Order: sequence, then structure tokens, then C-alpha cells
Amino acid sequence: MRHISMTQFGRGAVAAGHLPANHMPHRPAPSCAIDKWSLSKAAVEARAYLGVTDRDLAVLAALISFYPGTELADASPLTVFPSNATLSARLHGMPESTMRRHLAALVKAQLIQRRDSPNGKRYARRSGDGKIDRAFGFDLRPLLDRADEIFSAAEQSRAEAIQMRHVREEISLTLRECHRVMAMLEPSLLTEATFPEQLISSQRYLRRKLSFHQLQTLCQEAHLLLSELTAHLPPPSHMSANDGQNERHYHKSEQNESESERAEKIPSDHPRQNELTLEHVLIAAPDMLAYSRRPIRNWDDLLEVSTFVGPMLGITRDVWSEARKRMGDDAASVAIACILQQADRIRRPGAYLRVLVKKAVSASFNAAAMVQALLSRQGMSGFKLTAVNQIAKS
Repeated sequence: MRHISMTQFGRGAVAAGHLPANHMPHRPAPSCAIDKWSLSKAAVEARAYLGVTDRDLAVLAALISFYPGTELADASPLTVFPSNATLSARLHGMPESTMRRHLAALVKAQLIQRRDSPNGKRYARRSGDGKIDRAFGFDLRPLLDRADEIFSAAEQSRAEAIQMRHVREEISLTLRECHRVMAMLEPSLLTEATFPEQLISSQRYLRRKLSFHQLQTLCQEAHLLLSELTAHLPPPSHMSANDGQNERHYHKSEQNESESERAEKIPSDHPRQNELTLEHVLIAAPDMLAYSRRPIRNWDDLLEVSTFVGPMLGITRDVWSEARKRMGDDAASVAIACILQQADRIRRPGAYLRVLVKKAVSASFNAAAMVQALLSRQGMSGFKLTAVNQIAKS
């Protein structure tokens, strides 16, 4: 009867994380061989269930790479014995102290098992025919024994990820519907109520990495907000029977066409129903809120944030001063908010703002049209705003 040590070499105190899983429950190994890389990938997907991090699993993948075959089988020796230097090189130069910490985490998670030699080195002894007779290092048998459990946990993790994606989609669609309904409400109601702040808060919260339970709670809150908004809708007006109103409207525009140029194409006799308020601007350009240290409650707050955001967009101080002088503080702030919201489409924000300033000089600039265009992209095409000289003060 031979004895193989499974503890750290030496007789000093041993940290709990470095101890092998001597009391590991016995699990029958799979009857068939398991592809080692498929098992490694499944462990990555099930890392939350296993209680390990991505760095721990990177070390595990490096250990698996030292196993000569492509499949882990119960009949073959599963102990790998790389030195610290070799294992560190395989991990792209990971410090040995960090590597030892991740190895201890793998032992604690019962994914590998230590098999230490009398002198603490990792090596293998071979028989006369060249086969490995005894190996000292890290045993991958616990990983093989838990293969069915790991594959099952990975499948469950994928199913939960699909559920979370569906809940996120439902939240996004519900918040979009909230935007559409909010645009149909009276501006005075938006000023008195906290609907815009609730909607903006939900959108910002959705950007975080949330658990499934948190997403379900947010989904319930979004549906509740939609119900409250729908309850404040005015009664539906009489619908015309003219079939021409139900035909789809097609609109073709140049890519570099500015929002104010599009406003010039709106017929002069088009009915204008609502004044441009601060709430409309924040609904159309919610990205401004991410750069404010406090809630934007008035036009002065919007001007302060616009002054801060301008240089980040590449807008010089001279151009910003000229815009405030020619367009007015409120209209210039609206322009900055709309430019920021379309930062992925506008390649040169400074030049874009200079064009808007020239239009303001010739009295052809319309800030409300810029906001209207952003609202239309959010599905609020039926909501019309007034011109820039009728910006409502709140």
C-alpha cells in the first residue's frame, strides 16, 4: 500500500484555502470521456454557481492545457505537474503570489485537488515502459467527477441569461411607451408631477448590471408608471374616416441635413400645439443628465451642464460664446443637448454648432425642430412643438 500526500509540504500552519478537499463527497465519474475544453467553457458559464471568478477559471484553463489528451477519462491519470514558472508563463506572466491565490480558490471550490510530493515539488515518476507511475501536482479528477453538475449549471445559467434578456427588452419597450404617452400629456401636468424624473431614473437604472430579481422589480415599476401615465391621458377625439390619413408617410433626407433645415420643410399652416419646455428637452436628450451633478430643474441648470459638456464635444469657448450671443442661452443649451444626443452621428460638433449659429443670424434656426426630430425617433411623431421664440420658462 502506497501513500500519496495531499497536503501542502512542510509541517507549518496551512491556510484553509490551500487545503485539498479531503472531505470532498464522492461522485461517480462519467462513464464516457469528456472533452476538456467543452468542460472548461461550461465552467466559465457556471462560474456564479461554482463560486469562482474569471481569473480563477483562467488558471484552471492553463492547468487543463497541460493535460496531454483532448478528453478527460476516468481510466487515465489526471494529475498535471507544471512548475510555478511554467504555469506563470502559460498565464502570460501572472505573478506567482496571484497564481497561488487563484489555485487556492480552485481547491476551495472543489474543482482541483492537490497532490504534493515529499519535497513539495511537482513531478512525475515513470515506469520502465515510460508510462506515468506516480505524479505529484494538481489532480483534475474533481473537475471530471463534477462534469454532469457543471454542464447542468451552465445550461441553467444560459436559460437565466435568456430570461434576463427578455425582461430587459420588455422594460425598454415599456419605457419607450411611457415616452410616447408622456408626449401626449399637457405640459403643465409634466411640470407638476414627477413622471419625467421617474422615467429618467428608470432609464439610468436599466444601464446597470442588475440581477434577475432587480430586473423583475424594475419591470413592475415600469408597468406601474405606464399605467399612471395612461390614466392622465385626455379622452380620445373623434377620428376622421378619411383613408388618406392611414397611409404611411415616406420622407427622404440627406445624411448631413441639420435638424433646423428639416424644420423649414414643415408647412407654415401646420398646427402648433405645445410650447417647448425643459421636460421635452430632457425627454428628447436624456444623455445630458449623465453629466449633471444634480437634477436639472430649470433652464439655468441646463445652461450650466451645456457649458460643461461643450468642450468635451470639441466645441471651443469662442464658438460657445458666439452661440449664446446669437441664439440666446436657452436655445444654445437646447442645441448642445441635441448635439450630445446625436454624438455618434455628428462627426464635427463644433462645425455643426457654427452652422446653427449662422442660421440663427438669418432667423432660420428652430430649436424646437431639433427636439421634435429626436422625439420622432423615439416614436413621438404625433407630438408638435412651437418655435424657438416660444420656449416655455419653468
